[in-house]
Amino acid sequence: MLREVEVREMNNIHENDVVALLVDQPETGLQRGDVGTVIQVFESTPDHSSGFIVEFVDEFGKVQAQIDVTDLNQIVKLRYRPVTVAA
Repeated sequence: MLREVEVREMNNIHENDVVALLVDQPETGLQRGDVGTVIQVFESTPDHSSGFIVEFVDEFGKVQAQIDVTDLNQIVKLRYRPVTVAA
């Protein structure tokens, strides 16, 4: 059952989705709350779990880090809804 939930959650994240980091990653210089873009989604293989490659850039557009995320507890998908203006 847990694997089913994990696969369903992974199916909700796609390439070009914006995600936020939920944990510090000192080895990459990233901190909880940093925002990145999913640049690749990969399926599981005998050698590697399914997951994502997420790219983080600084305020100047320079790549700060690209990380391999296989644990969904490390990221959350950010959603955008335009504000509806009352007439």
